[in-house]
Formats: sequence, structure tokens, C-alpha cells
Amino acid sequence: MLQADSIPLSLYIHMPWCERKCPYCDFNSHASSNIEEESYIDALLQDFEGELELPGVRARKINSVFIGGGTPSLFSAVAIKRLLSGIAQRAACEETEITLEANPGSADSSKFAGYREAGVNRLSIGIQSFDDEKLAALGRIHNRETAIHAIEKARAAGFDNLNLDLMFGLPAQSEGEAMLDLQQATSFQPEHLSWYQLTLEPNTPFNHSPPAALADNDQLADFSTKGIGQLQQAGFSQYEVSAYAQPGKACRHNLNYWQFGDYLGIGAGAHAKITLADGTIVRRSKQRHPQRYLAAATATDAVSSSRALTDDDLPLEYMMNALRLNEGFRQQDFELRTGLAFSSIEETLGEQVKKGLLERDGDSWRTSEIGRLHLDNLLLEFS
Repeated sequence: MLQADSIPLSLYIHMPWCERKCPYCDFNSHASSNIEEESYIDALLQDFEGELELPGVRARKINSVFIGGGTPSLFSAVAIKRLLSGIAQRAACEETEITLEANPGSADSSKFAGYREAGVNRLSIGIQSFDDEKLAALGRIHNRETAIHAIEKARAAGFDNLNLDLMFGLPAQSEGEAMLDLQQATSFQPEHLSWYQLTLEPNTPFNHSPPAALADNDQLADFSTKGIGQLQQAGFSQYEVSAYAQPGKACRHNLNYWQFGDYLGIGAGAHAKITLADGTIVRRSKQRHPQRYLAAATATDAVSSSRALTDDDLPLEYMMNALRLNEGFRQQDFELRTGLAFSSIEETLGEQVKKGLLERDGDSWRTSEIGRLHLDNLLLEFS
């Protein structure tokens, strides 16, 4: 039986509001100038109480907290402090990585200092580009100058663990422009970079009406190859498909996702994956719309769906995460996090090695370069 208390536990907190919805964004975010801050923090803490009632959860330590959105930096430092204090009163959170996402358009030096004082020790700033023309094409509310000021304000507030989000494959973006964005980002010496390709997600304005002059697959592959080399020269190591870190600065929270750890999810539309005391692995989600969530959380019934994963589900669930990591996974990792015998996937792994999609090194398995290009097809083999 799976030992739940041996699996790292994280907490994801979703803040669903933003100033304006970007045309490429498929996250659960809602443009609003009327944020019910006090009521939402109350609801989050009530929601968290409900998560702690799950069998075996209350006694476990929270190893990382990630406050995402939407735009969490629309919330005041006072609200974030009350939220984090309430969580610490209810669960063990010693030496916890606590990340908050911020947009340059809502950056404020006193607010950043307040977040740091509240206990946030890792800031993730959504830069996306330093090119004003590209930012306008993405529908962002900030410009190059605002982005630079946000980074400077974060450092001035005492943040020594900083992530910058950056995109490539933007409308009419040349390879040179993409590399210049990277060069400018690394010049600020962030501890972490999330560098990822613009994708046209279903049910977004960009998907319905794609912008002109998007790079083709060959061009995107060239961007990626050159960019990875540039990041390596700047001292960053790629440890996941779109994640790059200075030594010792990989995001603990996201690593836990990719290593098939457990995570609680509170807030509108938040998702969770929890191993219960009896070894059952459960996926849960919360009411998506902020108003429905507020009403449901107040009534201690914010859960919109919950299902236990079966043995047939687990190989795909595990591989969807582990095969994104550069280092892949070890045999014992699979067994410890799923409770399944390695023999349940061994034949499939061998077949994918023969096809050149996976590589094996002793008891470790990872995606090959070719496998990364065909990851969706590779994952189908485990479904």
C-alpha cells in the first residue's frame, strides 16, 4: 500500500481575477475591477480546512505553496499576510517555499515589500517579452519599462529567489528578437526562468482568430535549440521542458508536480492530487466561477469533482509528469509514487526505447530528444 506520509505535499492557491484577460490565456481567470478580497481570503481558509479533513492530510507538512492566477499581485499585502498566517496556523509549514505570481502592470514596491514581510520568499513575474510591439500583440497591460521596473522593485524588496516568465514564437517574432528577449532576461540574473512557446489553446481568442506571422514548427525548433544554448552559457540548466534554473534554484513546487507528488488545491477552479491514508490516490477540483466558489466555500462544499484513480489510470498519470523532466525517473520512484509494480510498464518502456523515444541508463528512464518532439504520441502508449 502507498505510504501517504512519505510523499511530499504542496499547496496550490488560485486567485481568479486579473485586470484584463489575455487573448492566449486558457487559465481560469476573470477580468474584474471589483475583487472581493476579504470574502475570498475567508473562503480560501475555509476551503483549506476542508482539505485538511481528508484522511491522513492534517498531520502532513506543507513543503511548498504556490499562489497563482489570474493575477495574485492584485491582492494587497495585508490580504496575503492573513492568508499565509491562516495556513500556518492550520498546518506545519516550516522551511516552505512560498511563491507568488505577479504581473508587471500591478507591481508596486511597497506591495512587494509587504509580500516579502508576509512570508512570500519566491516571486514569479510574468514578463513574457521586453519588446513593446510583442507585448501589445499579446494583449499585455505592461510595457518594457514597466517590466524592468518590476524586476528592480522585486530585488529592492529583498527577493533573492526570482523567476521570470518569458515566451517565444510570438507574432512576427524573429529568432534574433527571441534571443534578445532571453539575453535581456538573463542580464537581470534571475534564479529561475520559465521559457515557453506561445501555443494556441482551445477556447481562447487566439485559437479562434490566430495572429498573423506565427513561426512554423521548424522555426520554433531552431528558436528552442539556440535559446537552450544561450541559457546554458548564462549558467542556467534545463531541468524540465520549459524550466531553467541556476544551480540549486529549481522550483520545488513544480518539481513536486512533475515527480508525481501530492498537492492540495484551494480557490476557484483549483485542482488537487492527494494520496489518502488508505493509499487511494484522488484527483479533486473546485468550483470554477469565483461567485459560485465563494458561495460554495462558505457552505464548506467547494468541491466540484472528485475521483479516485484506478490502477489503469496511474501509468499515464505518472508519465504525463515524469517524462517532462530532463532526468526522467527511476524504477523505485514509479513504484513509491503509484504503488504499482514496475512490471506493469516495463514492456512498454522497452518498446519505446527500441523506437528511440526513450533512453535508459541503469534503472533510470528519460525522454530522448526525438521523444520530446513526439511526447503526445509517446504518452498514448501508457494509456
